[in-house]
Amino acid sequence: MRTVAVVGASLAGLSAARSLRKRGYDGRLVVIGDEPHRPYDRPPLSKEFLAGTVAEADLMLEMDDEDLRAEWLLGARAVGLQVDGAERVLLLDDGREVRADGVVVATGAVARNLPGTEGLAGVHTLRTLDDARALRDELALGGRLVVIGGGFIGAEVASTAYALGLDVTVIEAAPTPLAGPLGETMGGIVSALHEAHGVRLLCGVGVKGLSGETRVDAVLLEDGRTVPADTVVVGVGARPCVEWLEGSGVELDNGVKCGADGRTSLAGVVAVGDCANWYDPQAGSHRRVEHWTGARERPEVAVGALLSWGAVEAGAPRPPYFWSDQYGVRIQFAGHSAGADSVTVEEGTPGDRSFLAVYRSAGQPVAVLAMNQPRLFTRWRKQLAVTPSWPLSTPSGVALPGACPTDPRRSRRSAL
Repeated sequence: MRTVAVVGASLAGLSAARSLRKRGYDGRLVVIGDEPHRPYDRPPLSKEFLAGTVAEADLMLEMDDEDLRAEWLLGARAVGLQVDGAERVLLLDDGREVRADGVVVATGAVARNLPGTEGLAGVHTLRTLDDARALRDELALGGRLVVIGGGFIGAEVASTAYALGLDVTVIEAAPTPLAGPLGETMGGIVSALHEAHGVRLLCGVGVKGLSGETRVDAVLLEDGRTVPADTVVVGVGARPCVEWLEGSGVELDNGVKCGADGRTSLAGVVAVGDCANWYDPQAGSHRRVEHWTGARERPEVAVGALLSWGAVEAGAPRPPYFWSDQYGVRIQFAGHSAGADSVTVEEGTPGDRSFLAVYRSAGQPVAVLAMNQPRLFTRWRKQLAVTPSWPLSTPSGVALPGACPTDPRRSRRSAL
């Protein structure tokens, strides 16, 4: 290949560029990013950076002596992809075209907004460095913060704002926050950190809208209640940035639909990161994983497939892993909780905010959750990645019912 273009200049795109050079590719390398910034780390945006304990320079992902010999086209957004013979033609929003023999799609995802809130001051999402800058300035003013959405990003923002002295309320439409990734039982235990620290948690109620003429002053709930607010953070998930690929020949389905090696339906195009819906041979289905480790690890496989186009044997992807820091507690999770029929506490107790729990399906471990148990978690995670169906030890903990969203016995009461 004479030219490879990486579309997306965040962690997944940078990892792909590094993998290309690592594998010996010495041709032209073009990295396209819609933000004006060089690649930066996103996890600290909702924690250390928002709290003011980490500077922008600390977020940069490139090493000081790193030279990928790449052309960086920053502040340029891809708006289309066309096929011209053996070449792939990327169309940019500034009118430029980039012709390439191979393309890595790493355009990530964008935060979802609440309809009708455009132009209303004091309403924020948190996905980019610019988002974090604006929110940090608002939080410095203090006052009342309302977080809409009790997922991990929303929880981290709430924890950071609480530490900064703000009055914080978290609103979650589901009966139990984090039930999707963790199951109801463990989701209830983890989200109880809010109330344990004096942060109001309102569950099982949707948001009807926001009030305020030019600036938000309250959140209106569907049950008729009103929650006063000086600042609102909307954390209701993200959608993959793939609309620019419509009509290109790349199959889209909850992102870019890929094989187990990242290859798409269009020859010469692979996808990685939050926008990529990879096939998981163990699950027998596609999964779109929005986690830091996936964005760092999977590009190595995808780049190998791109350079050889079919000669790479792709193994099963490592179980997804993510972590979260909330109220001084380190939360770590690996695997998939969906389909588990039990969850057992193997070490510690949930009430002490220091425990490790194992999710099982038909007696076999499929996921691990820990709060303030990093060493034990690391051991379980390594074993889970090697042989996901083994038992590390004879179960000796306390079984908790309602392990996952598919378990009809679940109840928040049983978790507490």
